Amino acid sequence: MGKRKTERRLDETEAMAFSKTMRVSPQKLNLVAQTIRGQSADAALASLAFSRRRIAGEVRKVLESAIANAENNHQLDVDRLYVKEATVGKTMVMKRFRARARGRIGRIHKPFSNLTVIVREREEIE
Repeated sequence: MGKRKTERRLDETEAMAFSKTMRVSPQKLNLVAQTIRGQSADAALASLAFSRRRIAGEVRKVLESAIANAENNHQLDVDRLYVKEATVGKTMVMKRFRARARGRIGRIHKPFSNLTVIVREREEIE
């Protein structure tokens, strides 16, 4: 009986990596994701390595994971990979409060985000 095999949602020349609940707001994460969209894989890794944003290290890990998935699971050429998509999604928000004067409270929102990176192999130019 068992479960049926699900169809692959990506092309044969694509690989994906996904990270859940990254501790940063989606707006800030999207600024880092914008810098790597459309770049070749090695150029994207270099730009993330020298980025001054705190979350750039986590984005770099996800990109490295997507590259490793492409190489090991789908036998794609690492030198021809580029970042096809870098999608950011909103997850949960931890809600905290801080006591303020006269019995009031100040709300503190601690948002989390998801990140999906899809790398694709470029076609050979002859």
